[in-house]
Amino acid sequence: MRFQCNKNALSDAVSNVQRAVSSKSTMPALEGVLMRSENGRLTLCGYDLELCITTSIDADIQEEGAAVVKARLFAEIIRKLPENKISVMVDDKNIVYISSGNVDYKIVGIPAADYPEIPVINSNDRINLSGELFSGMIRQTIYAIAENDIKPINRGVLFEIEEHVMTMVALDGYRLAIRTETIEYEKDKYFIVPGKSLFEVLRLIGENTETISITACGRHIIFRIDDYCIISRLIDGQFINYKASLPTKHSTELRVNTRKFIDVVERMSLLLTDKMKSPVRCMIDEGKIKTTCSTTLGQAHDEIEVQMTGDTVEIGFNNRFLLDALRNSETDEVIMELSGSNKAIVVKPTEGNSFLFMLMPMRLSR
Repeated sequence: MRFQCNKNALSDAVSNVQRAVSSKSTMPALEGVLMRSENGRLTLCGYDLELCITTSIDADIQEEGAAVVKARLFAEIIRKLPENKISVMVDDKNIVYISSGNVDYKIVGIPAADYPEIPVINSNDRINLSGELFSGMIRQTIYAIAENDIKPINRGVLFEIEEHVMTMVALDGYRLAIRTETIEYEKDKYFIVPGKSLFEVLRLIGENTETISITACGRHIIFRIDDYCIISRLIDGQFINYKASLPTKHSTELRVNTRKFIDVVERMSLLLTDKMKSPVRCMIDEGKIKTTCSTTLGQAHDEIEVQMTGDTVEIGFNNRFLLDALRNSETDEVIMELSGSNKAIVVKPTEGNSFLFMLMPMRLSR
């Protein structure tokens, strides 16, 4: 294999596919990036048996072929090369020669035959969404996944498509995030995508990404984003019946300025650390949310005016969970529904039902 290409294009591509490369594996090829040169393009692939990221860039292909190079070493070499033009050659013993300007490297490669077979999805059944819309839907749900749960299903996001409506759901036992959107897709579908995979999808969606194509078939799903393909295993199993946990009534309703309330909670958070999990105490009465926070570092008090109907309530929150819900609402105002000091609070838009966030309160000491 022999080719020449642009340094920046190769560096960006390797950096992105490297995120799907296994950091430690009993199979050395999984710690590398697969390079394949053919038809005037250089294709690069990272794969850890759960997640696969592939892309291709323009290259001057002088000899077609394929080889695997150690991902971290190759990425660092490319990044440090002095010139924009790079030449790469792999001989029949899988020795990789890299040159740019006066710099030459010779590193040991791995035969492409040692690389595991990449999943193939043979289906033209695609869900097409705008990049801006889908990135927003991911952000508004992925924050609520259970990152360290022993059950894989709790580390994923549920996709439900029924009657042209796509619903994404994530929960971690303390909070729940639901995002819905009407889409142009005829079929009903149900699948669960690992949060790790969606983080990579979100990272690759650029400001100029117009359309994202999604194909879920069998045990895998593929996201096509600009020049990248992300293939992920789906999570097997039945998602928790989240609908059963949604409150059917409430005793207090607030209409809150989102930015003002975020500012209040951020000010309370200055007294909180990972080791100090004291609640942000909210006294809701007479059209005001009066917040207080008390830790060994000190005490703070603040308040804002809100539109309020219903009962007076005093409730405590994990500051980070509350901030996540408020920040991800992405609206100027939100409706907050409460059913007492020990029941979950619901955050939703003032109009429509595009999202619903729910979080459990923290117990207050008297």
